Amino acid sequence: MQDLQHTIENAWDNRALLKEDTTKEAIRAVLEELDKGRLRVAEPTADGWQVNQWVKKAVVLYFPIQTMETIEVGPFEFHDKIPLKTDYAGQGVRVVPHAIARHGAYLEKGVIMMPSYVNIGAWVGSGTMVDTWATVGSCAQIGRNVHLSGGVGIGGVLEPLQATPTIIEDDCFIGSRSIVVEGVRVGKEAVLGANVVLTQSTRIIDVTGDEPVTYRGEVPPQSVVIPGTYTKEFPAGAYQVACALIIGKRKASTNKKTSLNDALREFNVAV
Repeated sequence: MQDLQHTIENAWDNRALLKEDTTKEAIRAVLEELDKGRLRVAEPTADGWQVNQWVKKAVVLYFPIQTMETIEVGPFEFHDKIPLKTDYAGQGVRVVPHAIARHGAYLEKGVIMMPSYVNIGAWVGSGTMVDTWATVGSCAQIGRNVHLSGGVGIGGVLEPLQATPTIIEDDCFIGSRSIVVEGVRVGKEAVLGANVVLTQSTRIIDVTGDEPVTYRGEVPPQSVVIPGTYTKEFPAGAYQVACALIIGKRKASTNKKTSLNDALREFNVAV
C-alpha cells in the first residue's frame, strides 16, 4: 500500500506521469482494492472518521487514464469511461433492475439495491437498502443496516480534494426525498423524516430542551429530525429559511427496529 500511495501522490503532483504504465497500473490497483472493499476513501477509527486523501486522489486520476467505451447489457447500451460493477451473486448482493453500481464502489454482502445508483468510491454496508431512485454519490460512506428511502440523494465528493465524504452511520433511516450533501455526517441510529435537506450551512437545531442547540455539518446519534424553517432578516425584509429540527431521540433501551417504529409513531414523522 505504501508503494501504491507513493505512486499516486507523485502522479497527483505531476500529471505527466499518467502516461506511464506503472502509474496506470497503480491507479487501477487502488480501484480494484476499493471495488473489493479492502480500501476505503474514509473509515471509522477510535478517534472518529479518517479520510484517506490519497485514495480519493486515485479515484480522481482514474478518469483521465480511462477511455470511452460502449457497454452493452442486453438491449441496453451505455457509453462511459467507468465499467459497471459485476458478479453480484458472488458477492451476495441483491440488485433489482434497473439498479446500477460503478466499478470502484463496494457493496457488502446483504446489500439490497432497488432501481438506484451507487457511484465510484462509495462504500455501502451489509443489510442496507438503497431504495427506488435513491443515489449514493462518489466516495459516500453508508453504514450497515441503513435504509435510504425512495428518491434520497446522498451527495458525492471528489474535488475539492480536502472535502470530507458524506457519511451515514450504522442503523440510520433516511426518509423519502431527503438530501444529505457536502460531507455532512449523520450519526448512528438517527432518523431523518421526509424532505430533510442537510448541507454544511444548514442549521440543525435541537428543540427538545429549554433552549435551542444548533449544529452544523453533523446530526448527533439517535436524533429524530424533520424539516423546519427559521426567520432571517434580509435588506428586503424577514423571510423563512430552511433548517432541520431535532425533535427527539430514539431510545437506546430498545432494539433498533422497535426504536425506529417508536420514533416514527411517537413523533409523527413522515417518511
